[in-house]
Amino acid sequence: MAERLGISPAYVNLLESNQRSLSVPVLVAITETYGVDWRDLLRDGEENRVPELRAAMRDPIFPGEPPDIQELRAALDHAPRVTERFLQLYQSHTSLTDRLNRMSGSSEAADFFATTPETAIHDVFRDHGNHFNSLERVAEDFRGRIGGAADDMYASLKRFLRIEMGLSAQVVPPEQMPDSLRVFDRERGEVLLSQALDHTNRVFQLAHVLGLLVCTDHVDAIVNAAPIRDPDTKARLAVELTNYFAGALLMPYDAFLESAETTRYDLDRLAASFGVSFEQVCHRLTTLHREGRRGIPFFLLRVDRAGNVTKRFNATPFTLAERGGSCPVWDIHHALRTPGDIIPRFVELPDGGQFFTLCRSANRPVFSRDTQDRRMALALGCERAHADKICYAEPFNTTDPAIFRQIGISCHVCPRKACSQRAHQPLNIQLGIHADRRGRTRYES
Repeated sequence: MAERLGISPAYVNLLESNQRSLSVPVLVAITETYGVDWRDLLRDGEENRVPELRAAMRDPIFPGEPPDIQELRAALDHAPRVTERFLQLYQSHTSLTDRLNRMSGSSEAADFFATTPETAIHDVFRDHGNHFNSLERVAEDFRGRIGGAADDMYASLKRFLRIEMGLSAQVVPPEQMPDSLRVFDRERGEVLLSQALDHTNRVFQLAHVLGLLVCTDHVDAIVNAAPIRDPDTKARLAVELTNYFAGALLMPYDAFLESAETTRYDLDRLAASFGVSFEQVCHRLTTLHREGRRGIPFFLLRVDRAGNVTKRFNATPFTLAERGGSCPVWDIHHALRTPGDIIPRFVELPDGGQFFTLCRSANRPVFSRDTQDRRMALALGCERAHADKICYAEPFNTTDPAIFRQIGISCHVCPRKACSQRAHQPLNIQLGIHADRRGRTRYES
C-alpha cells in the first residue's frame, strides 16, 4: 500500500493508528489508486468534532488526565455514534447548568449534578471488584494473633484490645449514649458499646475499632487513590473500608469460602459457624474475589420499609437502584411481611438478564419500645449460571422458563407495558392513553 501511494510504511501505520490526518496528496493518491470517493473518507464535521470533544474532556467535572488527541480521534473513528451522543449529553448538561446558574444568581449549580456520596463509594468498591487484598492480608494477620474460636471472639477481641492496645471495652445502657451505638474515646482509652446492639454487632464494632488502629495506612492509601474530592465522602469511604476489615477479620477469606462451598452457600449455617449476623454473611459473600480463589459473584441490596436503598454492593451485571423506588414486584419488599424467612426467586430483568435472588428481613438495633419493628429487607443475588452451586435453588426446575419472575429496576425506566404495579410513567417510552379503555394502571389504557 505504501509503495502504491508513494509514502513510507511507517506513515501508513500512523494513518491506521489515527496518529496522522490524511493530507491532500495522500487523499488524492488513495482515490486514484483504489477508486474510492474522497468524500467517503472524510466525515462531515470531523475536524470540528475533535476540538469540541477535547474541550468537553477538559471540563473540571471529569477528574484526572484527559484523553490525548490519538484517543479522541480513535473514538471518533471507531465509535462515532457513541461520541455524538456523549457530546449531546454534555451539551445538555452545560445548558442546564447555565440555566440553573442564571436562576440562582450563583455559580453553585454544578453541585446539583455532583455524584452522591453513596454512589461515589459504591463506584470505588465496584472498581476494585468489591475486594481489597491489602485489607484482607492485615485481617488474616491479626486473626491469627488474636486466636480463639469464632464463638469466643467477643472475649478474645476484648482481651486483645486490652493487652495489646491498652483499651478497655464495656457495654452501657442506651440512656448513657442515647444517640450512639459505639463510642471510641482515644484519649481515655475506652470503647463504649450500647446495650441496643446484639451480640454479633458488639463483636463487629470491636473488630471495627481494631481496624481503626491497625489498618489506617491501608485505608488511607485506598481513599487517597479514589477519584473523590469531597472530604465528608472520603471519611465515609474510610468507614466502609474499615467495616470491610472487620468483616474480613471475623470471616477469614479461605475458611469462609471453604465453608460457603461446603454448605452450598447456606446463609444461616455460615452465620452460626462464624458467630456473625445474617447481613454480615451476605455482605462478606460480595467480597470473595481473590485472584485464583474466587467465590460466586454476588450483589447485595438493602432497603427500608419505604423502599429507600440504604446499602448496595455489586459484583454482578445486575443493575441496582441508586435511590428509592425499586421494583415492587420483587420479593425484597415481600420479605418485610415474613420476618426471618428466606425467599428464593429466579428473576428476569427487562434486558433479558436472569438472576437468582434470596430476600430476607434484617433487624435493626432496638433502643426502646418506641424503636421496635425497624426491620429492613436484604436481597442477595447472583447470575443464573451460578445457581446450581446454591442450596436454595435445589427445589426449582431450572429448565422451566416459568420459574422466572419478570421484574424491573425502577418504574421510571422500566419498559414493561403491562405491569399492574406501575407507579410512574416511564421516561423512555410512551404507554399510550385512551379515554375509552382502562388498562391495568392509570398509566396505561
